[in-house]
Amino acid sequence: MDIFTVFPTISTSFIVISAVLVAIGWGLIIKGKREAHKKTMIAAAIFAVLFFVVYASRTVFVGNTSWGGPESLSGLYHVFLIFHIVLASVAAVFGITTLTLGFKEKYAKHRRWGRVTSVIWFITAITGVAVYVLLYLMYPGGHTKPVWEVIMGA
Repeated sequence: MDIFTVFPTISTSFIVISAVLVAIGWGLIIKGKREAHKKTMIAAAIFAVLFFVVYASRTVFVGNTSWGGPESLSGLYHVFLIFHIVLASVAAVFGITTLTLGFKEKYAKHRRWGRVTSVIWFITAITGVAVYVLLYLMYPGGHTKPVWEVIMGA
C-alpha cells in the first residue's frame, strides 16, 4: 500500500467506524441509556473529525485521485461524487447542530435533528465507501497535485 492509498483507506475506515457508532448510539438511546448514548455519539463525532483531518491533510499535502475508470462512466461517477460531497457537507453541519443541541440539553430538538442527521450520516458513509471502492479497488486512477503545490505554483 503506497501513500496514495493508505490515507484513503484510513479515512474511509474512520467514517465507517463513525457510522457504526452512530447506529450503536441510536440503539442505546432507544433503550434509555442516555449516558452511554452520549459517550458513543461523542466517539462517533471524534471519528468523523479524524476522517476530516486525514482527508483534508491528504488533499493538501498528497493530492486527490482522479477517475481511472472508463470514460463512459466518468459523467455518472462525477454526478455521484458531487451528490456524496454535498451530502457529506450537509451531514457535517447537521451533526454539529445535533451535538450542540444535545450538549445544551435541548432534547426535543436534539431528538428531531438526530433522526434526520443519523439517516443522512448513514447515506454519506455508504456513498463514501462506494467512492472508495470505485477509485481504489475497481478503477484505480491517477493522482492530482497537492493543493499546496497548486497554490504556490509549484
